[in-house]
Amino acid sequence: MEFDVKKETNKIIEFIRDYYKKNNLGGVVLGISGGKDSAVVAALFTRALGSENVIGLTLPCHSNKTDRTDAKKISDYYGFKLYNFDLTNTFNSFKNELSNIGTFTNEVVDSDINLKPRLRMATLYYFAALFTKLNNKPYLVAGTSNKCELYVGYFTKGGDNVHDISVLADLTVDEVIKIGEYLNVPEDVLYKKPSDGLSNQSDEEKLGVKYRDIELYMKDEKLVDENTAQKIKRLHNANQHKFYIPTYRKESE
Repeated sequence: MEFDVKKETNKIIEFIRDYYKKNNLGGVVLGISGGKDSAVVAALFTRALGSENVIGLTLPCHSNKTDRTDAKKISDYYGFKLYNFDLTNTFNSFKNELSNIGTFTNEVVDSDINLKPRLRMATLYYFAALFTKLNNKPYLVAGTSNKCELYVGYFTKGGDNVHDISVLADLTVDEVIKIGEYLNVPEDVLYKKPSDGLSNQSDEEKLGVKYRDIELYMKDEKLVDENTAQKIKRLHNANQHKFYIPTYRKESE
């Protein structure tokens, strides 16, 4: 079935409005990375709630300086407030404390990369609580992951998978871009090569597969070559622990 971008965009906006009205909520806080996903989420919430109820945060942490510039393009275009909260010193302090435990080199590469989105998550929730108090209505933290990322587990557990409301989780990368085009997201942000801005690699370089191939695989694994299909399958299976928390249940008496 062909993707009806106008219909789907309006349905997402109504989904947000209905949820906020039903639960008497106030606004939303989200990290603005300078990439397409957070830009599209910001655009959707601005349409749904009004720009005055959207709070964006740039959260640099040894990250690309151009990301902050691109984030400002988004806030300027859609008219919501954007705050910069630099986490570099917080990260450095953590690393200094780690040095009291021992000396580590290559062993901490993944730990370092994953610490950054976890610090960002804590900061987003701090500001959500702050603006809840300031405005006497609850502010939620919005997630920005799309369906392709989620399928292969490309997120940090306890980091960017923690949020209160998600509007892209059932949309592929191609569908997110179509909504971005419909909502006039600035082109240099919308078509920017996807990257976490933290590891000096693009998303596709880290994953070893292209988002387009993930999208095709989700439709029918036969649409991609065998080698690519196996890579995607391995990623999907290896990251199942990110979705389910095994919980012991005692037997009822």
